[in-house]
Amino acid sequence: MVRRIDVTGAGGVHLAAWEFADPPKLREAEGSPGGVLLLHGLMGRASHWAGTARWLSERHRAVALDQRGHGRSEKPPEGPYSRDAYVDDAEAALVQLGLAPAVLIGHSMGALTAWQLAARRPDLVRGLIICDMRASALGAASQREWEDWFKSWPVPFATLADVRKWFGEDDPWVERPNPARGEFFAEVMTEGPDGWRPVFDRAQMLKSRETWVHDAHWEELIQVRCPALVVRGLDGELGRAESQEMVRVLPRGEYAEVADAGHLVHYDQPDAWRAAIEPFLDGVLTG
Repeated sequence: MVRRIDVTGAGGVHLAAWEFADPPKLREAEGSPGGVLLLHGLMGRASHWAGTARWLSERHRAVALDQRGHGRSEKPPEGPYSRDAYVDDAEAALVQLGLAPAVLIGHSMGALTAWQLAARRPDLVRGLIICDMRASALGAASQREWEDWFKSWPVPFATLADVRKWFGEDDPWVERPNPARGEFFAEVMTEGPDGWRPVFDRAQMLKSRETWVHDAHWEELIQVRCPALVVRGLDGELGRAESQEMVRVLPRGEYAEVADAGHLVHYDQPDAWRAAIEPFLDGVLTG
C-alpha cells in the first residue's frame, strides 16, 4: 500500500510524505520508539526511496518526504529554497509524523539536510545515514556547470523512452551507459500536451543548490552526536579521502562503500546498498 500523508512545512508550505507499505503491527502494539525519515537529493522525489522504504517497513515505520519544490510537494514561486527552509521542513515532518527520535537517511542534498537537522536538534535524531554527499564547498564553477547542463536538456521529451535514453546514454555527463540513471530521471517526469517535462522547475533547483555549493559544511558535521554512517559509491561524487575525513570528524562516524555504484547508490545497486546500511540500522534502531 502507498499512502500519502500531508505535512505542513516552514512558512505553511504544503509537503507530501509517503509510506510505501503498511506500518508494522508490532510497532503499533509497543508504541513508537522512533522510525525512519528518508530525504531525497536535488531533483529527486520520495518515490526514489520506494524500494528501501518497503524493506525497512518490514520492521520499522519508514516515511519518505517530497521536499519543497520536488515531487508532489508545493513549489512556491518565490521560495524560500534556503538551507534553513529545507531543515525546518524536515524537522516539521519528524514532529508531525511522530517519527522522532528517528534515523535520517539522506541522499546528496537530502543528506546535507539530514546532518544539519541532526546537529540542530539532537533530541529528534537517533541515527544518520549520509549517502554520497560532500562536506566541502563545490564552488562557483560547479554552479555554472549545472546552469549549462540544465540548458542542454532537450525538453520536452517525446516519450519516457526518450527520457531514459538521454539521461542513461546521451547526456554528455554520462561516461558510459547507465540504465539506472535513465530510470531515476524517468521517475521525475510528467506528461503534458507537448511531451514529458520535469515535475520540478529547473530555476528553483538552481536556487536550492546556490544556497549550499559555495560553503563547506564540516562544522555542522562535527556537531552531529548520534551514530552516523557515511556511504559512498565507488564511482560517485564523494571521494574516498573526503569520505574518510568525514567519518573521522563525526564523533560516532562509520564508513561503508558500494562497488559498481555511482552517485545514485541506492538506485544503481539496491541489494548492495541494503547490505551496506542494514547492519548499522539494526544497531541503532534495535540496540
